[in-house]
Order: sequence, then C-alpha cells, then structure tokens
Amino acid sequence: MESLASKVGRRGTVVLPAKLRRRLGIEEGSFVIAEEREDGILIRPATVLPVEIYSPERRAEFILNNAVSAEDYRRARTEVKRMGLNPDRIKHHRPARRG
Repeated sequence: MESLASKVGRRGTVVLPAKLRRRLGIEEGSFVIAEEREDGILIRPATVLPVEIYSPERRAEFILNNAVSAEDYRRARTEVKRMGLNPDRIKHHRPARRG
C-alpha cells in the first residue's frame, strides 16, 4: 500500500488523490466513514441504505399479512381497528384456511 499526501482545506475538507479514489471506487457524492484511530484517521468507503418510514397503513398491512391462523387474523384486525384504520381498506391477504 502506498501513502499519498493530501492537504486539508477550508472547513476541514480533505481531497483524496484521484488515483486512490479510482482504485477504491469513490466518486463525487460517495459516502465515506472517518474513524479515529490511535495512530491517526482511517477514511474508508461507506454503504448507505435507504430507510423506509412506515405509515400507519403500511404497518397495518404488515400486521394483517403476518397473521397465520383465523384466530391470529381476528387479533390482527382488532389491532388495526385500534389504530383507527379499517382493515377492509388495507390491501392484504387473509391466511389460508386449513381444513
């Protein structure tokens, strides 16, 4: 591994050498992680995953779709009603009847 020098700019901006960016797949807009280490700072590529914020309707859909029996489904419908939603207006699948 080779060492490449860089200069710290305004507001702490560090420019990574192009050769290093290409090798690591870091492009403009990429995220990196900066970790404090005993001997300095480690900067490495980061992966950022989107986070879904669940609406009450989406949570109700999960509750209803996770029911595995008729009794469980009845409890799920009651829970969705407690949330102030109509279970019949939430897209979901009823559990299969076992016979």
